[in-house]
Amino acid sequence: MKYKNTKSNGFSQKGKNTKSNGFSQKGKNKSSINQDPFFDNESKKRRKIDYVEDDIESEDSEGYENEVVGGDSDASSGEEETADEKRKRFAMNKLEEIRELARKHKEEEEDDDDERADGEKEGERDSLVAKMLQQEQLEDSGRLRRVIASRVQKHDTVDEFRVLVKHRQPVTAVALSDDDLKGFSASKDGSILHWDVDSGKGEKYLWPSHEVLKSHGAKDPQGRATKHSKHVLALAVSSDGRYLASGGLDRHIHLWDTRTREHIQAFPGHRGPVSCLTFRQGTSELFSGSFDRTVKIWNAEDRAYINTLFGHQSEILTIDSLRKERVLTVGRDRNMQLWKVPEESRLVFRAPASSLECCSFISNDEFLTGTDDGSIELWTVLRKKPVYIVKNAHALPASHNNFEQKDSGKISNGHLENSDHNPGSYHSSSAYSWVSSVSVCRGSDLAASGAGNGSVRLWGIESEAKNIRPLFDIPLVGFVNSLAFAKSGQFLVAGIGQEPRLGRWGRLSAARNGVAIQPLSLS
Repeated sequence: MKYKNTKSNGFSQKGKNTKSNGFSQKGKNKSSINQDPFFDNESKKRRKIDYVEDDIESEDSEGYENEVVGGDSDASSGEEETADEKRKRFAMNKLEEIRELARKHKEEEEDDDDERADGEKEGERDSLVAKMLQQEQLEDSGRLRRVIASRVQKHDTVDEFRVLVKHRQPVTAVALSDDDLKGFSASKDGSILHWDVDSGKGEKYLWPSHEVLKSHGAKDPQGRATKHSKHVLALAVSSDGRYLASGGLDRHIHLWDTRTREHIQAFPGHRGPVSCLTFRQGTSELFSGSFDRTVKIWNAEDRAYINTLFGHQSEILTIDSLRKERVLTVGRDRNMQLWKVPEESRLVFRAPASSLECCSFISNDEFLTGTDDGSIELWTVLRKKPVYIVKNAHALPASHNNFEQKDSGKISNGHLENSDHNPGSYHSSSAYSWVSSVSVCRGSDLAASGAGNGSVRLWGIESEAKNIRPLFDIPLVGFVNSLAFAKSGQFLVAGIGQEPRLGRWGRLSAARNGVAIQPLSLS
């Protein structure tokens, strides 16, 4: 496909501005969040957006021209690494890790065979390293998928999730490090916790003072608010485990050092709450989605702003990415968009009936979404509509009159369809069956979805048959606002709360605000 020049596709060069999409550098946006005084006194002018189907609309934000926003304090103390040296160092570290795994694997096999030559052993280890690297590359590219769903064992009595970490208010986001040893969680009260998966012992991230935030790049709040809101909506951790990014109602993206738990940078630029964040796998490239309908690209290592992407016509709710330079987003405009950043293009997928709430990559060409009518949908890049839909995936029991009961039981055939609720209680009851979160175990066929109906559901994704197969339910009381699989597939982490992540459409006072963990037994 050939692309038009910058005036027609919305891509502007440095120092230039594009008006084809209705977004000018000096324009102002009205956020849809009105509950917080931080967002008062915004301009009431509505932007007029010319919707483009194929080309990404993007421009540089005001005050940014790919410059470095802030520098690392340690950068000036010694010689800086070049990009090639940095890549070589990362590659050598990765190779040493895999060699160590291969060495341990061969030692276990060679306990009874110690008479073989050292050269032969070394050759076998190198061969095993090459196989492990090849398999990891195939899994990362999505061409090879681990079969996990059929190996997950269902016990006769399914135990409930075990609450691992407690928060004072509903948890809005959870994230796991690549080694599955450390976890991170954020809450509506502004707290961010760093905890150990095995023991549950956690340490709190302390917000710096207003003066320190300003020195790190934060701008003064707008409107009648006199201080930054610490209400956190999103978390993301880099693949190397060094950086943690958080975003929320203050419209900034905050960068933290996970080794010292110190605040190191604040990225301004969004004109609405930052609702979702994700790091591209294996890199320090960070993508952020906001209620201002834009996706912004940052570099955590260089503390730099890169670009802004336009296309959504309403608030962006969820974002996800894999190793390729592709970003998946869903918004309240009933659209899911796949952004192909190097090609400067995007694919637009339209939900058939309702609003999309959450999304997750299965592979580079397959996606999973959850909707506010309780459906789970399977998508591919080859079709603009879902290839498979599970309706009423998180339905409420017919006898579920009290939403705060602890034992909600398993999902059976005696459930009401979402459209069959009593009209008088439809608004209050439907919020409990919204699919508020979905997650896919990376490189595998195992997925999970959460709502507020009293359980988390596990699914098996059958790509060849274009099918989603239900496995079993795990009881959990509360709104499941975020889900994260361990990379190994050995456990599932859920962020739960008494209220939904982005609003107060329902409340379960019997729920415990915190992080819950569920081990998964694999045959």
